[in-house]
Amino acid sequence: MSENADFVELIQSKGLIFVGPPADAIRKMGSKSESKRIMEAAGVPILQGYHGVKNDPEFLLEQSRKIGFPVMLKASLGGGGKGMRIVRNEAEFMDQLDAAKREAKKGFNDDHMIVEKYVVHPRHIEVQVFGD
Repeated sequence: MSENADFVELIQSKGLIFVGPPADAIRKMGSKSESKRIMEAAGVPILQGYHGVKNDPEFLLEQSRKIGFPVMLKASLGGGGKGMRIVRNEAEFMDQLDAAKREAKKGFNDDHMIVEKYVVHPRHIEVQVFGD
């Protein structure tokens, strides 16, 4: 519940104090697309990819060609690896996209996808909440 913006707003509407990030921050960080736009604007290095609003298959394939295969398809909302697929080449793109979108829709009721360059042996730091 601590990652549910509606829950935070409900608590606050009852005059209680929620100890945690504000609802607006939870909403922004719950979307990979939005959080990437925020980090990009702040000058934080992010993986090469597409995290805009267009979501049609041909456009995402075009973006994947620009990035270069392999790419990682990711559901913009949600987590836990649901709605994620590694696409190693153009021939498998549409099948992997269809599978990722179905899983994202089922898990998060949203099938918006982002595309990133796939990193074979990643080493990264994941920041769950960033605030001041």
